[in-house]
Amino acid sequence: MSIQKLPDQLIDQIAAGEVVERPASVVKELVENALDAGATVIDIDIQVGGKKRIKITDNGHGISRTDLSMALQRHATSKIASLHDLEALGTLGFRGEALPSIASVSRFEITSKHTDADLAFKVSAHGGAIEAAEPAAHPVGTTIIVTDLFYNTPARRRFLKTDKTEFLRIDELIKRVSLSRFDVTFRLSHNGKMVRNSQGGASDALKHQRINLLCGKDFIDNAIYIEQQRGHLRMSGWVAKPNWNRAQPDRQFFYINGRMIKDKLVGHAIRQAYQDVLFHGRFPAFVLYLDMDPELVDVNVHPTKHEVRFRDSRLVHDFIFGSIHQSLAETRVGQINELQNQAEQAPVPDYSQMQSRLPMGGAGAGGFPVRETSPQASFDYLNQTQQSASTLPEFPADAATLPEHDAEDMPPLGFAKAQIHGVFIIAENAHGMIVVDMHAAHERITYERMKQRFNEDQLKNQKLLVPIQVNVSEREVAAVEQQQAWFQKLGFEISPLGDESVVIRKVPALLAHGDVENLIKDVLSEIVALGSSQKIEAAVNEIMSTMACHGSVRANRQLSIMEMNALLRDMENTLRSDQCNHGRPTWAQLDMKQLDKLFLRGQ
Repeated sequence: MSIQKLPDQLIDQIAAGEVVERPASVVKELVENALDAGATVIDIDIQVGGKKRIKITDNGHGISRTDLSMALQRHATSKIASLHDLEALGTLGFRGEALPSIASVSRFEITSKHTDADLAFKVSAHGGAIEAAEPAAHPVGTTIIVTDLFYNTPARRRFLKTDKTEFLRIDELIKRVSLSRFDVTFRLSHNGKMVRNSQGGASDALKHQRINLLCGKDFIDNAIYIEQQRGHLRMSGWVAKPNWNRAQPDRQFFYINGRMIKDKLVGHAIRQAYQDVLFHGRFPAFVLYLDMDPELVDVNVHPTKHEVRFRDSRLVHDFIFGSIHQSLAETRVGQINELQNQAEQAPVPDYSQMQSRLPMGGAGAGGFPVRETSPQASFDYLNQTQQSASTLPEFPADAATLPEHDAEDMPPLGFAKAQIHGVFIIAENAHGMIVVDMHAAHERITYERMKQRFNEDQLKNQKLLVPIQVNVSEREVAAVEQQQAWFQKLGFEISPLGDESVVIRKVPALLAHGDVENLIKDVLSEIVALGSSQKIEAAVNEIMSTMACHGSVRANRQLSIMEMNALLRDMENTLRSDQCNHGRPTWAQLDMKQLDKLFLRGQ
């Protein structure tokens, strides 16, 4: 067949295949248009899962009569007029494909009244054939009705799921969109029944209500609020504490300049931030908003506009990673206790000197006893804080003789009372009872001390008897040249050997017996794709985590009250002490209300 120009209707239907996948795709495009039009109230009325009818009404500024018919023409838009506009987009829609694409595969009707117009007008289209505009009754704003979706493309219609499934996709979409605009009211009904009525507003209560609606009723109670800014980058929102995690990545919502996105670079940065505190095979939950100069992000990557491309991907990656990593580092007992007890602003006393060391074996962080299951040299990181037992302050050995403390004088984890089955420490604090998993807690303390030593002094590197040659791409060779200082800081001596190979002459001592060649390949691959990599740090941390696990106090080890209190004080002063290295919780609080409820007191 000779080359020929495709008919306009066929072009629209091909475009519809990119933009309109199912009823939820139609709703997304139309709701985004309503938001671009300045709507503060959006009503979404769905029938038969959106297969039969989709009606969306907004109170935006509306469309004039002359623009109404143009709105159904391909690549016709009021949102961009030049390349500069395209490079600095401030709207959700801009391609001018959505309305003609939707109209080409449905019976389509749009009615609108512009804020400056005396009358409203209506335009209809059937399978892409556009009728003339005619007067209609309508308040300021726009109503779009999409009937019989895919009626003229039956093959596409057969791919749709059940009515319930299609509506659930729409419901999920509206909840996601509503998180991007707390100031807008969204009302969703299905088959004449109101399903969702999210009132717009700026109060924290309304924001939390919307977030919990999508993420779960207890998400906010188990989340950390983030607000960070670096230059033109600003990120705010909520990240769940590591112990509030998911089996699937179904509670992850990220917005860039108000636009919902699913981006590999963003996902990678967040996973890296959680790598030290999340249980293996689990996924974090978050609702995050990144605001940046529109000229530094390209949203014109994919028809659905879910993917983006950053001008400086490394800067964005490191900013997201650093912001979340820093916030998660503060998930320690003292910080949490301060949030619970905001009414009492008394400073927490310095209990760091209440440490002890058994005369047998080595000592871990804070002088806590460890089993030396690895060579002594491996635990040099841990032995910097040892103290002689004679220097300990006077501290009662019997829990029964502990002095009384006011709530404002009580340390966050209180004071130890007993040890249960050689596994748990029972303590009393100002709020009630604390239960601590002593192995998990000491494992985190030991690990954090090792990481701190690594960050301050860096690991010693080891020269390889036989240098390792690694075949890589030209771009990866360039990455080695650009990242020389970074590799040296981490203990590597690596340099280009040719256009497509590098040579490794020194490696960190901890990685000397690992698969260095594949590690470097993975690192360079990530640097080329994302602009940065944390794989080396992750490999080192994994080894130190294993060392910390074997070097921590084990079950059935009987501890004195003094030793238990030393562990509690170290927990209060250690970052990320809410979780062990594997993501398990290290402690739990039972306050007096919970204890009263257990025993029906006051009922």
